[in-house]
Parts: sequence; structure tokens; C-alpha cells
Amino acid sequence: MRVSRLYLAMPLALHKTIELDEDGAHYLRAVLRLKKGQLITLFNGEGGEFQGQTVEVSRKRVLIELQSFVSRSVESALQVNLGLGISRGDRMDFSVQKSVELGIHQIAPLQTERCVVQLKAEKGQNKVRHWQKIAQHAAEQSGRTYRPKVEDVDSLEVWVNHQDGLKVFLDPFATQTLQELQPEANKVTLLAGPEGGFSEQEREIAKQAGFISVQLGPRILRTETAALAALTAVQVLWGDLGAKDAE
Repeated sequence: MRVSRLYLAMPLALHKTIELDEDGAHYLRAVLRLKKGQLITLFNGEGGEFQGQTVEVSRKRVLIELQSFVSRSVESALQVNLGLGISRGDRMDFSVQKSVELGIHQIAPLQTERCVVQLKAEKGQNKVRHWQKIAQHAAEQSGRTYRPKVEDVDSLEVWVNHQDGLKVFLDPFATQTLQELQPEANKVTLLAGPEGGFSEQEREIAKQAGFISVQLGPRILRTETAALAALTAVQVLWGDLGAKDAE
């Protein structure tokens, strides 16, 4: 029987009984539909996971007893960060969800010149919280023991100057490929544009910040495809995709 998984941003300790907050309790009751006496796996991103059992599931509260601890990880040794031009509709949601499944470490939503969606102040904060929830549920469902961070909305001009490792921006007009490069300190930072791509000025800004333009093949890929194709490629080349043992 499949055991549900739940991320909790709180300390966890063996043989303790914890009470879920309002959001966690609602998710367990209404989405996971767990009852008293059922098993659940909990993790808080600090390594490993706890096997627990519900000891109370009521409208008043949800209590879980932590019965055992399993030291396990499915995290890639390659740390991949992604700067992603904000796209419209559910494309951004899709990109965040699938990036987490593919092992992303951190995602930065970026405002660029050709972004159709312009997020400011409260609207941007609400969107970030929405994407953080998507990242959390993707981590729960894909068996990860780390919840990738979705950063606050930033501008491309500011973000590119605070990145390290092998820095790559995806450009269909580039001549270089990923196979010609090597990661630095087991870290790769990817930069992917919105639907309209990068402007010439943004290309120059990225290059001046040390980003290398790379093309992913002869076809022009949509924004949500390009980011995921690049993430898959770097995990195959230098990460853990295709590894015989993910543990």
C-alpha cells in the first residue's frame, strides 16, 4: 500500500507526537483523506524522513506519532539552480513542478523585458507562495527529502550578478552545447527566458555576468520545454539521471 508523504517546516524527533498546523491538518484530512491509525511519511528537509501514524484526526486537531526514522536521500550530488523568466497561464506552474521532480535545488522567478506577465508587490508575493506550494507537493510526491526553494521575484539584471558555478543561459541561436562544458564545484546555474526569449540587451547582461550561451539542439523549444530539457540534460551528463542506484 502506498504511504502518503508530507513536508513539515518544523523540528521532528523520534517518538514524539506532533500537532499539524491548520494548513497541514486540512491537507491531511481533505486531500490525503487519512483517518486515525493510518501511516504517513514526514520530512522537514533536514535529511531523512520519519514514519508516523495518525493518533487523532478531527476537526479540532490532527496528531501524528513519529515511530521510526529512515536515513535516506534521493538528492543529486549536482546542485542545479534555475532562473526562469515568468511565463503566463499554467506554464510556470508546470515548470516549477517538473523541475522539482527532476532534482532542482532552487528556482528564481525572473522579470525580463519580454515577460507577458508583470508581477509587482502583493501580487508577486502571492504568486511566489503559490509556486512554493507547488514545489512542496512535487517534493512530497516524488520522494524527495529536501524541499527546493522558490525565491522572491527578481529582475534578470540583479539576479545574474549573484550566481556561481557553471553559468549557462539557453539561447536557440548559440553555437555551443552542454557537452562542451563542465560544472564548477558540482554546481550549475541555468537561465531560461520567457515566451518571447531574451532581448539583445539581456543577452549582453548575462554574458557580462559570466553566463555562457548554449543551444539544446536544432529546434526552437517553448520556454517550459527548454528549461526542463536543460535540467534533464545536465542531470544526465553530470547528475544522477540514469544512475543505477538513486539511494
